[in-house]
Amino acid sequence: MAAAIEVANVTKSFKVYQEGGQSAKERLIRAGRNPHIVFKALDDVSFEVAEGETFALLGHNGSGKSTMLKCIAGTLRPSSGRVVSRGRLAALLELGAGFHPDLTGRENIYLNGSILGFSKTQIDRIFDDIVEFAELGDFIDQQVKHYSSGMYARLGFSVAINVEPEILLVDEVLSVGDEAFQRKCIDRVRQLQGSGRTILLVSHAADLVRQIADRAAVLDHGHLVDIAEPGEAIRTLRETLARRGIALELEESGPKAVEPKWSDPPSLTVPAVRLEKELTITKVQAEYPDPESRFLLPNQPMRLRIDYVATERITDICFAFEIQDLAHNVIFGDDTQSMEQPIHACDGVGAVCFDMPAVSLLDGTYLISVTATSRTGGTVYDRRDLQDRFEVMAPGRARGMVALDPKVVHYYHENPEPEPGS
Repeated sequence: MAAAIEVANVTKSFKVYQEGGQSAKERLIRAGRNPHIVFKALDDVSFEVAEGETFALLGHNGSGKSTMLKCIAGTLRPSSGRVVSRGRLAALLELGAGFHPDLTGRENIYLNGSILGFSKTQIDRIFDDIVEFAELGDFIDQQVKHYSSGMYARLGFSVAINVEPEILLVDEVLSVGDEAFQRKCIDRVRQLQGSGRTILLVSHAADLVRQIADRAAVLDHGHLVDIAEPGEAIRTLRETLARRGIALELEESGPKAVEPKWSDPPSLTVPAVRLEKELTITKVQAEYPDPESRFLLPNQPMRLRIDYVATERITDICFAFEIQDLAHNVIFGDDTQSMEQPIHACDGVGAVCFDMPAVSLLDGTYLISVTATSRTGGTVYDRRDLQDRFEVMAPGRARGMVALDPKVVHYYHENPEPEPGS
């Protein structure tokens, strides 16, 4: 398959002057003699992105991800090396990039479209789709300098995807905006993937990269560390961060045992939610042994806590949970009745906790669904489907989904005696 993007031995250097705050006159007088250092944001980076592939750039802040994206977009020129892209390219490099603050949303749509080579007639045909996706019907004729960050993100992303680019470059924008808009963006990205478009994105969100990327490149201080499938690339990134002391420290023999610090029982204060049912699930949370951690390690304990409010006493009650991967395969599910640990009654404010002594999963993001029903399941009091999640970080190189934690035993004989007659 042909390459839509070729990056060959790209280096991008910047001069960082050691004396700042000089006037224009001082800079002119000291021209050529102002002390500076050369900072390499990218250092001899090479990779290819195939037509129709979704490719991610991963790395910590300052690793060179956004610089690389700007070189591909053409807004920066490499100091050496070359970048070749084949096909009409639309870039969403940062929030509001390409917008003129004194122009209205409508005027900026036509301005951006013309920059991408569209005629006014062509923009007229897609204008309503852009406004509808961005959900800015009431604000499209206001100056964009009065827009919120969420409105900026919606308009920018909507323009980029509705011009139907052959190559789409996206820098962190999918993580901006509310959850509903993020899901909407991901759905549209999947449509572009289905139509064979090439997508190159920069993101810190590991679960997003797992969901939509085919491959990912890991950058560290301008150097290309590895190119791999998303799960492997994320593990490489975390190992790179750990070596720099940025991530959680791990012992060579495995994760440190951490005494769980579970949250306190719920207070008697009723949460500020509309209580229109007999029982309302107010919150679902996966708790890790270390409350400060953003992920779980394989075979660590986890508590799944379900907070609720019951407006009247309910004695026929069962709580259930189910865990799925991002492809919606069911990993595990159970309920208080099957476990023969029944909840005898719910009345007022409470929480039901499922304590799991060891979560034997490998690297990944996992979705949670919970329900509160009668014991036979005939009555559903409340449910919360796939709105909550937890993340597991596997520090090793094991493959798959389940953490089996094998040990090696090796039996052998030196210089075995030959059998008689052999």
